[in-house]
Amino acid sequence: MGLDQAMEGGFPTGTAIVVQGSPLTGIEHMARQFWNTEGETGVYLMLDTEPEEGMTDARQMEPSAFPVLYTSNRIVVDSLSTVILKYGIEAGLECLSTAKKDVASRNANILFTFYSDLHTPREEIQILRLADVIIELKEVIFMNEIERQLAVHKVKKMAVPKRLIPFNITEKGIELSTTSRVV
Repeated sequence: MGLDQAMEGGFPTGTAIVVQGSPLTGIEHMARQFWNTEGETGVYLMLDTEPEEGMTDARQMEPSAFPVLYTSNRIVVDSLSTVILKYGIEAGLECLSTAKKDVASRNANILFTFYSDLHTPREEIQILRLADVIIELKEVIFMNEIERQLAVHKVKKMAVPKRLIPFNITEKGIELSTTSRVV
């Protein structure tokens, strides 16, 4: 809900979204929230670990087999990093490109998790240039506190928020702070 407000209405339909961060920043929580919004469950392809109930076990699937599973208006591929590490950057780019065309043709959305510091700078640039929406989750440690921040870096045909948005990880998932401090 806070992200929808920060993005002035949420993700544009027909877009490929890349959520980038470390495993500790909550990108899996964000992916799960995207997958199961307002009681409506989308398609979740789990490549990294044992899938939860309702997810598709895609750990042994070739990326070329994913498109037949894109049967919802909200799809999650967890993770694009696994595709790249297992099959190479060309397979990762093809996976993203194919998904991008599919969701654009159906006015759906697909979200890819993408882990920081696993790929070469060139691979990161290729993925980030191809994506329609780029969101980065990061954490900053100040003495004895962890501050989590969300940055919207790119949104196809839209302006992006000009500030970092603080968030917390709760039992429900990611909760954004939508209030601004006035000094």
